[in-house]
Amino acid sequence: MVKCFFDIIYNIIYNDLTMENKKNKKQKAYEYMKSRIVEGHYAPGQRIVINQLVKELSTSAIPIREAVRQLEAEGLVEYQENIGPVVTPINENEYVETLSVLAVMEGYATALARDLFPKKKITELISLNEMMKEALEEFNFEEFGKLNRQFHYITYNSCPNKYLVETIRKTWERLDSIRVTGSTVHPKRAKESIREHEQIIKLLENDADFDMIEAAVRQHKLNTVKAFLQQKERVTGTTFI
Repeated sequence: MVKCFFDIIYNIIYNDLTMENKKNKKQKAYEYMKSRIVEGHYAPGQRIVINQLVKELSTSAIPIREAVRQLEAEGLVEYQENIGPVVTPINENEYVETLSVLAVMEGYATALARDLFPKKKITELISLNEMMKEALEEFNFEEFGKLNRQFHYITYNSCPNKYLVETIRKTWERLDSIRVTGSTVHPKRAKESIREHEQIIKLLENDADFDMIEAAVRQHKLNTVKAFLQQKERVTGTTFI
């Protein structure tokens, strides 16, 4: 009877550890593939080769297939007949529509954050903008994109409407599923973006009124939409910030 009791305990622990190990392998595969997609290592339309990932991650095909299903649910991967899972192609219309909505939300959220914005963050914004200049000079476009997102997060994070902040975060995730964050940054637009950041910093530093801040941030994003529409016929697959 004692042996039976210990057998039960052993099986419970063993099963828990097995499930945890399986979960960790799936999570590892998911995070690996998602980062490769979002950062541009896997191009839109590129086939996801399960056997290759098995070798790269030193695991079985099961957690990889589970991770692929999760990425499919998020819109980063889609199944194509006779091909299998591929990275979801960029939808230019969705990109423009989503970025336009983001322009409105970020503009409003940054303006709402005006009264609660910690002035000590001004120095951090200036530093981030300088780092963006350096990343652009070094053609490190992936780093440029990450710094840009961090810059804007700081500007609106103090917004008292937390639902709005969360919706912005989810909209950025949607944008990630539409385009490739770490692909090519258009140099001219990137330089303009940095100058517009300087304007936004001054507005926050000088306690500009609500409407001025809202309009500046909104137009900053809409300028990106405008640049994309002007360039998309000549340059395909370009990421704008």
